[in-house]
Amino acid sequence: MDAHHRLVAEWARLEREGRALPIPAGAAKARPEPRAGAPVALLFSPHPDDEAIVGALALRLLREVGWRVVDIAVTLGSNPARRDARWAELEACCAQLGFELQCAAPGGLERVNLDARQGDPAQWARATRAIADVLAQRAPAAIFFPHAGDVNTTHVGTHHLVVDALASLGPQFSTHTLETEFWATLHTPNLLVEVTPTDLADLMAALSCHVGEVTRNPYHAGLPAWMIDNVRRGGELVLGQGAPRPDITFATLYRWQRWARGAFNPVASAGRTVSSRDDVSLLFAAAHER
Repeated sequence: MDAHHRLVAEWARLEREGRALPIPAGAAKARPEPRAGAPVALLFSPHPDDEAIVGALALRLLREVGWRVVDIAVTLGSNPARRDARWAELEACCAQLGFELQCAAPGGLERVNLDARQGDPAQWARATRAIADVLAQRAPAAIFFPHAGDVNTTHVGTHHLVVDALASLGPQFSTHTLETEFWATLHTPNLLVEVTPTDLADLMAALSCHVGEVTRNPYHAGLPAWMIDNVRRGGELVLGQGAPRPDITFATLYRWQRWARGAFNPVASAGRTVSSRDDVSLLFAAAHER
């Protein structure tokens, strides 16, 4: 067997072993005590599990510079019979990561999709107000939510719901926005964030707390491979076609902008890479609109 065959065989073995990893016992880690006045980051998660899939930068903000991170559960899934269990799984996941947790509405919001936005304006207005209330109360320095082309109907709906809520708050409200990807890739990401092996392992373990989902489909085992491919794509999409590949193994991609004066505003003229050696807080402190 030559080197290429051995490498592929080893990848296959690791993936099989990943699917068989034990589910964490669910013991909560000690949540870091945020400093007084610490900035807040909100993760608007369409479903329980998105917080662990796209939350690498939020985790770095919490661990490295002491931000408060709050996962906002937009929905608890489409199956009413599973919602109590999914909430319990979500609590275990957030406890593993040190994220705070809040539900957008008791039991989660319903019908977060474009059909409701277009066909049931009263229901959509109530959902928009729920998200706007969270934004106004939390006054986040940064928010994470799916990009508009993320294919899954609830992911796409969550994008528009968050944007409509931002618009409803008027021109005085401002925050950094980080659009995330999972079901479909971002066409124009501008931020590549390195994920350390330790953080990735913790995200993967936390993701496996969603027992009902990973039992059906052990997608947590594929998280490292996805983050490796993010580096391949990110090197070209963020740094420019033909740019050298960053000396990074795992990464997450985002579209980073600033919401101000009732609209999205660019924060930089070119893409950025944030390595594990960089101070992630300076990313936001140095941002400027043009």
